[in-house]
Amino acid sequence: MLNDAWAQIAAQRGGLFGWVPVIFAIGITAYFAAPEEPAVLTVLSALGVSGVLFAALMVLSERVSILITVLALLAAGFGIAGLRTNMVAEPVLEFRYYGPIQGRIIEIDRSSSDAVRLTLDRVVLARMDLRRTPATVRVSLHGEQGFITPEPGQVVLMTGHLSPPSGPVEPGGFDFQRMAWFEGLGAVGYTRTPVLLGGKAAEGRAGLWIYRQRVAISHAVQDRLDGESGAFAAAIMTGDRSGMGQDSLNALRASNLAHLLAISGMHMGILAAFIFAALRYGMALWPHAALHWPVKKIAAVGALLAAAGYLALSGGNVSTERAFVMVAVMLVAVLFDRRALTLRAVAIAAMIVLTLRPEALFGPGFQMSFAATTALVAVFALMRQLELPDVPRWLKSIGAVFVSSLVAGLATAPFAAFHFNQIAQFGLIANLLSVPLMGTLVMPAAVVATVLAPFGLEMVGLWVMDLGLRWILGVAHFVADQDAALRHVATPGPEVLALISLGGLFAVLWSGRIRWIGLAPIVVAFSMWQAVERPALLIADSGSLIGVMTQTGRVVSKERGESFAVGNWLENDGAPVEQQVAFGRDGLVEEGRTVSAIIGDTHVLNLRGSTAVAALDGCGGADIVITNQEMDSIEGCEVFDIRRLRQTGALAGYVEDGTLHLISVRDRTGERIWNTASLRRRMFDQ
Repeated sequence: MLNDAWAQIAAQRGGLFGWVPVIFAIGITAYFAAPEEPAVLTVLSALGVSGVLFAALMVLSERVSILITVLALLAAGFGIAGLRTNMVAEPVLEFRYYGPIQGRIIEIDRSSSDAVRLTLDRVVLARMDLRRTPATVRVSLHGEQGFITPEPGQVVLMTGHLSPPSGPVEPGGFDFQRMAWFEGLGAVGYTRTPVLLGGKAAEGRAGLWIYRQRVAISHAVQDRLDGESGAFAAAIMTGDRSGMGQDSLNALRASNLAHLLAISGMHMGILAAFIFAALRYGMALWPHAALHWPVKKIAAVGALLAAAGYLALSGGNVSTERAFVMVAVMLVAVLFDRRALTLRAVAIAAMIVLTLRPEALFGPGFQMSFAATTALVAVFALMRQLELPDVPRWLKSIGAVFVSSLVAGLATAPFAAFHFNQIAQFGLIANLLSVPLMGTLVMPAAVVATVLAPFGLEMVGLWVMDLGLRWILGVAHFVADQDAALRHVATPGPEVLALISLGGLFAVLWSGRIRWIGLAPIVVAFSMWQAVERPALLIADSGSLIGVMTQTGRVVSKERGESFAVGNWLENDGAPVEQQVAFGRDGLVEEGRTVSAIIGDTHVLNLRGSTAVAALDGCGGADIVITNQEMDSIEGCEVFDIRRLRQTGALAGYVEDGTLHLISVRDRTGERIWNTASLRRRMFDQ
């Protein structure tokens, strides 16, 4: 039995390297899934163990070395994730703050509600020790501001509200606290009063000058191209999406064209391919260069430099860094006379990204990017092995575009549905009508505009970009306006996405007929997804909002307010509607500021405000009492007051045999450094 298993593994030989980032990622997952924050000594020990195991590979037999390599990669993934978590540590606000805020603008963008947001460093808060002051805060600007457009590097003063980054709105939901920790974001908030400009601070921050140039270029592009196409052009050239309107953003998402807006692997790849081709064929026209110079390698170096410049100009966010790493690995392969598009190159790129940013593993950008790239490389490698009929070159090009869009769409669809709860049903059509134009017209025109800009002739390229982007936006709006454009799906547990990922990877990376066993976990995962059970009760961590699942959908206890939590609940249900619609459903009984519901055999009371709490007689006939006030425990029922909810986070309830069982966000996330103030205090006090 063991010999047969070894024979299967030995038969893989050169294909085993593709499993390296997979095993490394499992180690990273083990760190983030820990119920308690691993001690620094544990993290360092994991790194030490991985180093010893890798060193031992030099003297071990081949059979043992494979097992040791797996253990070493698991330990390395765990250790690297822990090291990164501790290295990015910055103070996090521990209470709700209202008062003066001073800081220097390092980023300007827009919130989901279309409000201008300022990210500030060098933060000064009233009566707060600088050692406890967040290094970076983000403030949304509401109300009439009446001042000139803010610019990077300006020092601003305002009176505003700040809060610690919030946790998931339900157990298993998106963890903004964790994301903010790795971004160094210590507080978020808003101001409704005018922002005062306090001049410009000294640079002091590497990259701020580049960011200023990025903003200047974005404004220049939008000045020359009016409307949404100008904002679109600025987004793909500089990464600045602040000019895009919500209608266009929603249309791009509904038509599965939002990936054209973000600077991702496709943009970086098209740019590098265009520069590579232009340099290579340009030098080929010069006989001396064609005969005596390594034209292909020079073109690869030029494309690599152009990609690095694009990375710097676009702000260097996680998705762009990931795209640059993938392109860089492929271009370096050209320099060493290796095939650029291989699964080995994809694996190397994944290892680099996960080593630098292990937290990226759980983001939709990383998952969708590498899913698409892996699937495309595998499918085109298979097509090269098949004996396809000889067809005209133009027909091959059309076929390649169709296959690319189909394969990438199918590979990324489960990840998009998992993270965004929607499937763009006409996404393939929209991509077939738009992606070729992006590659053959828009991105090359962007390069031309950049090259001609120093001579004042950038409109030559921008005019061509405008034509292409207007077409893409037209396609997006047309597709999004169709009745069946979007299909909404409920959010499953993380094990569903894990099964899909591992099954797909096994089918791609393993050689031989046994690879088709990978389809089994995929089928199981989709069966689990189809049978997913959403919570019968959801309780916000504010204590003033509950949501109860009914036959007609989830009913919520508030007509307005806490719209972010309500919106996420309804999206995760796979049935997004307006909050007023969800509030108007039957299922809750409201008497003043007291809301009651019967869930299974359990009676739930939600009390909003001190008056409702004071009027409560005992348990009020309830089994569970929830309130946004401080309240003592009551014999005969379970009380979740605001103090307890701050510890547990949001709650979800499931009915089993008529009994309502509650689980909390903290039950799922554990006590980690990004969500537990006492752990952070211990770190910064050392």
